[in-house]
Amino acid sequence: MAGGIISNSDDSKKEFAGKITFYVVICGIIAATGGLMFGYDIGISGGVSAMDDFLEEFFPEVYVKKQRAKENNYCKYDNQILQLFTSSLYLAALVASFFASYSCTRFGRKRTMQAASAFFLVGVVLDAAARNLVMLIIGRILLGMGVGFGNQAVPLFLSEIAPVKARGALNILFQLNVTIGIFIANLVNYFTSDIHPWGWRLSLGLAGIPAAILCFGSLIITETPTSLVERSRTDRGLATLKKIRGVDNVDAEFAEIVHACESAKLVKHPYRELMRRSSRPPLVIAILLQVFQQFTGINAIMFYAPVLFQTMGFHNDASLLSAVITGIVNVFSTLVSIALVDRVGRKMLLLEACVQMLITQTIIGILLQVYLKSNNSLDRGIAIAVVILVCVYVMSFAWSWGPLGWLIPSETFPVETRTAGFSFAVSSNMLFTFLIAQAFLSMLCHMRAAIFFFFAAWIVVMGLFTVFLLPETKGVPIDEMAESVWKKHWYWKRYMDQNEDLERRASS
Repeated sequence: MAGGIISNSDDSKKEFAGKITFYVVICGIIAATGGLMFGYDIGISGGVSAMDDFLEEFFPEVYVKKQRAKENNYCKYDNQILQLFTSSLYLAALVASFFASYSCTRFGRKRTMQAASAFFLVGVVLDAAARNLVMLIIGRILLGMGVGFGNQAVPLFLSEIAPVKARGALNILFQLNVTIGIFIANLVNYFTSDIHPWGWRLSLGLAGIPAAILCFGSLIITETPTSLVERSRTDRGLATLKKIRGVDNVDAEFAEIVHACESAKLVKHPYRELMRRSSRPPLVIAILLQVFQQFTGINAIMFYAPVLFQTMGFHNDASLLSAVITGIVNVFSTLVSIALVDRVGRKMLLLEACVQMLITQTIIGILLQVYLKSNNSLDRGIAIAVVILVCVYVMSFAWSWGPLGWLIPSETFPVETRTAGFSFAVSSNMLFTFLIAQAFLSMLCHMRAAIFFFFAAWIVVMGLFTVFLLPETKGVPIDEMAESVWKKHWYWKRYMDQNEDLERRASS
C-alpha cells in the first residue's frame, strides 16, 4: 500500500516516547489563530450584512426593502450581490487551497501560515477602507486567499506536531479558535451596530488582530519534523522532534517519519497519485466530511445568525445578542470535544451529534412552519424556544462535525499525498461553504421553514455514512493509517491493492 508503514504487530498500535510539552502547546495556540481568522470572518459577515449603515452604502435596494412597513420575513435579505459579499471569500479560498498545497510541500507549513496572514491583512485593510463595492469584493477575495492558505496549513501543522495520544485534542485547537472567532465577531457586531455611520468598518477592521497574531507569532514557532524531513532537512527534523516531544528517545518515531517521507519522494505527482484506487478511501472520506459539514446547515446559521433572528421577529440588538449567545455555546461545546475526542473516539461524537441535530432541526422547522408567516413576528415564548433549540443544535455540531471535519482528513492521508489530499478537503469545504453562503438567503425566501427540513434530511444521510463507511482513527499513529485502518475496514479494504502499490514503486 502506498505510504503504509507496517507495524511490528498487526493487532497493536505503536506507542512512541514523548509528552505534551509547553512548547508544543504554545506552537499549537499560535498556529490555531488561523482558525481565529476564519471564525471571525464567519461571524462578522452576517452581523455587518444586517447593519443599516453598511446596507445603505453598498446595498441600497436591500436597505429599502428592509425599511418597508410590511415586509416578507423570509425574503427581506434575498439579494444575490449581498450574498456574494459573504460567499466571494470562500470561492477565493477554494482556488487558493490548491496553491497552498504546493506551498506546504515546497516551503513548509510554517511559511504557508505566514503567507495566509499576509493575504488576510491586506484584505482587511481594503474592506475596512472600502469606498465602493468593487473594493469591498477585492478585499473579500484576498481574505479568501488567506483563509485558503491558513485552512490548508494549520490542521496539517497541528496533526504533525501532536503526540499520538493527544492528536485529536491538539488539532481541535483550530476549531476551538474558529468558535472563539465567531463569538468575538458577534460580540463586536453587538457593540459596533450602535456606532454610526462607521461601526461596520470597525467590525471588518478588527479582523486584522488575529492575522497579526499569526503573522508575528509564526516567527517563534517551529516547522514540523515531517515537513523538514520531507524537504531533506533530516538533522533539523530530528532535533525538532526531540524538542517538541521533550525527550531524546525519539528514534522509533523519527524512523517512521523518515520511512514515510522516503516513500513520499518516490511519488513525483501527488495529485496523480490521489487518483489511484488505493488513495480513494482517505480522499472520499475527506471530501464527504467537508460536504456533510456544510449540509448540517451550521454555516448558514452562523453566517446569518443576526439576519435569521431578525427574520424571526427579533429587533436588531436582540438578534445580535442572540447570535452572541449561540457563539458562547459554540466555544464551550468545542471544549467538550477536546476533552472527549481521544477518549470516546471520533465516531461516537459524530453519531451522537447526528441524533441531536436531527431532533433540533426538525423541531425548529415545525415551530417556524406553524408560527412564523410572511409578515408576523414570533411570540416571545416561541422565539425564545427557537433560540434555545438553535443553541442545542450548535452545541452538538461544535463537539462533532465542526472539529472532526478538519481533524479526520488531516490525519488519514499518507505523507506522499497529505498536502495534496488535504487541499481537496479544504477546497471541498470552501466550495460547499460558498454554495451555502450564496444560496441560503434565497433558499430561506423560497423554502421558508422547510429549509430546516432540508438540512435535517442531510443529517440522516450523514448518520448512515458514519455508521457504515467512516473508520475509527483514535489512537492510530498518523503514518500507520493504511495498515491499521484502511486495510482492516470491511468496505475500504477492497481498495487497498498491494500489487498496485508495488507496480507504482517499481515504475517510479
